[in-house]
Amino acid sequence: MITLVVANQKGGVGKTTTAVNLAASLAATKRKVLLIDIDSQANATTGSGHEKAEDKLTIMDVLARGACIKETILPCTDFGFDLVPSCQDLISADIEMTTVPAASLQLKNALRSLEGSYDYVIIDCPPSLGILTLNALRASSKLIIPMQCEYYAMEGLVSLNKAINDINSKTGENIQISAILRTMFDPRARLTREVSEELQKYFPNELCSTVIPRNIKLAEAPSSGKPGLFYDPTAKGTVAYLALAGEVISKFEKDSMVA
Repeated sequence: MITLVVANQKGGVGKTTTAVNLAASLAATKRKVLLIDIDSQANATTGSGHEKAEDKLTIMDVLARGACIKETILPCTDFGFDLVPSCQDLISADIEMTTVPAASLQLKNALRSLEGSYDYVIIDCPPSLGILTLNALRASSKLIIPMQCEYYAMEGLVSLNKAINDINSKTGENIQISAILRTMFDPRARLTREVSEELQKYFPNELCSTVIPRNIKLAEAPSSGKPGLFYDPTAKGTVAYLALAGEVISKFEKDSMVA
């Protein structure tokens, strides 16, 4: 089971779009996929066709209240993957989880019960480095960083990498950035090209060859509660995420077999 964590402390870079569309694209290749939404905004939940689950068990019940993760799983039957939903209670996770023993390991421990049930677990993180993202990072097999090629992008990436190194030194984990995904990509913009060249220079092994273009259909899809693949399968953004799924399979499944 490969656990893909989609994270960036900066908001608006396409984390949720990537998590939902990658889940649907991997499921389309007949992989068994579970999407976990740990962002209190619950956009991955609603973008997968489910309402915000205030009356159901959610990931908060797993992290802070001892619920079994299997009890929280909802099928996204139309889209081919399963979902562990989020809720607004996650806003208070940093406070509520202060009394939980080994709080930053709750998700990692919970996922052990799913070994053999899924090929991929994809975790959509909030735009912060609090207890929720820390849980995701410590549970991760592979870390995917979506980012726009903008002025502060490299600075933010360096900051995130430093934070990961700090986590590793304090916890003994070996978390590493596995993939950097350029999102909302417009090759006509000079700044986009310049930042892209910098990424290629400093992160040649991590930089995905797939780029996700700016695409109105991808932006529209969440309002219909559908991944792009089921909103407009021919849209450029949809095709790009299918290509990303192929790249993920090629790179990460090979790594998994080597390991």
